[in-house]
Amino acid sequence: MLRYANPANFLSLAGVLIPLGAALSGLVLAAGLYMTFFVAPADYQQGETVRIMYIHVPAAWLSLFCYGVMTLAALGTLVWRHPLADAAQKAAAPLGAAFTFVCLVTGSLWGKPMWGTWWVWDARLTSVLVLFLVYLGLIALWRTIEEPARAGRAAAILTLVGVVNLPVIKFSVDWWNTLHQPASVLRMGGPAIHPTMLWPLLVMAIGMTLLFVTLHLMAIRNEILRRRLRRLSILAAEDGEARLRAVAAGQGAR
Repeated sequence: MLRYANPANFLSLAGVLIPLGAALSGLVLAAGLYMTFFVAPADYQQGETVRIMYIHVPAAWLSLFCYGVMTLAALGTLVWRHPLADAAQKAAAPLGAAFTFVCLVTGSLWGKPMWGTWWVWDARLTSVLVLFLVYLGLIALWRTIEEPARAGRAAAILTLVGVVNLPVIKFSVDWWNTLHQPASVLRMGGPAIHPTMLWPLLVMAIGMTLLFVTLHLMAIRNEILRRRLRRLSILAAEDGEARLRAVAAGQGAR
């Protein structure tokens, strides 16, 4: 895998994986949506509103997964000096923010009929909101610092500081009394969800994960090309300045 640390090799690999990932994610998401609306039953208590779960839960999982990817990329930037790590981290931040936003919005839509309110300041909701704000802060940091290497190091440090929020999100339902139910899929003793609901949920999670991977590869590719264009623009500007100085020196000698 080290050979793909080279941007040119990565671009070649991305050119193969992106169309494949787009096709697979489209097919799996189509199957997941079909299972969500035509296979999965309505809940005996929540009725049809339970179908929000098939978007909300995968979005929540991916909001954490994406930050985990950014944490590994931050370590790659600060520890291993991987040449594509900061590009991978920068590319993942908007995607993580998008999935976290979808999680918050669908959670509010689900909470209104179930809890009687759009929002409550319980531990799970508040910690996910903090995660969303961290994503926005990282995006703003990259836009503030123009030089990519400096921006990557600063963002890597902030990312590693923010990772303490992930266990708070995961275990908030166990540590505090919240409106959210405890884990019902990834838990000791196996899933607590009936297979007729579990399988559509897993298919949607796989489809959305494939979508994230595809979009992440596309964003990394765009970041590499953007940096190449920036480097060429700087070189062209320096060459133009050198030519102007040479002309000015020649005129002064005359």
